[in-house]
Amino acid sequence: MHRIGIIGGSGLYQIEGLRDQKWVRVRTPFGPPSDQLLTGVLEGRPVAFLPRHGRHHTILPSELNHRANLYALKKLGVAWIISVSAVGSLQERYRPRDIVLPDQFLDRTKASASHTFFGQGIVAHVAFAHPVSEELRQLLLTACRRLKLRAHDGGTYVNMEGPAFSTLAESRANHRAGHAVIGMTNLGEAKCAREAEIAYATLAMVTDFDCWNEAEDHVTVDMIVANLRANAEAARAVIRAVIPTLPLEADWPCHSALRGAILTPPRHWPKATYRRLALLLARYRSA
Repeated sequence: MHRIGIIGGSGLYQIEGLRDQKWVRVRTPFGPPSDQLLTGVLEGRPVAFLPRHGRHHTILPSELNHRANLYALKKLGVAWIISVSAVGSLQERYRPRDIVLPDQFLDRTKASASHTFFGQGIVAHVAFAHPVSEELRQLLLTACRRLKLRAHDGGTYVNMEGPAFSTLAESRANHRAGHAVIGMTNLGEAKCAREAEIAYATLAMVTDFDCWNEAEDHVTVDMIVANLRANAEAARAVIRAVIPTLPLEADWPCHSALRGAILTPPRHWPKATYRRLALLLARYRSA
């Protein structure tokens, strides 16, 4: 049975209620992932949990090794990923402790080498017009509404570089453009998940208003921590509610995203590159 992957962001460093828990170290050809992965059974389904910034929050957003993280989840048999992320709100209607289910990303990062598995002799261009698994996103939205949480359907997640937050000019520009939320982590995950043929969707948990909203009270660390804790509890409830609704078969469009995307003929794949990517490419080697 395919596993369900959970990536925990700021405030979500562990998953309660897991049976048969085991922290496992996963080796990847792209280096170590952020931490060991916690495997177990939740709501009757096998899951794998990865704390995005490490269990002690020691990794900057710009230091994340997205390729290693997603490869490790793929290696453990993950076919769906629920990504929990702390975000700032860019619009009045997205209030702290709300949940946004983004359907788009805007890339404001400066370095994207860790956003793709390909290169070094094998070229692939996956379709990314719709970067989120709509099937998974809708299941998450339904779970949020069933739990009577304040959840918003759709919106653009601006992925900035960090680690500093936005300047006022940047924040005002994102606000005027109508974007929904801003964060520092999810775009690279979404791109690598698509190449790894894993269905991916984001639970964007609002912690505060980005600095465009000067009418709001000054944000304090205590406020952020309180919102992170409340958001983490809401995220755990959504995860428990959505897991039983996921299918057993991995047959959504995301699960065959590489079909027709690989431009380099298999006979020209460098052996070393293929060995590194065999987990992703073995099914297409005879194409």
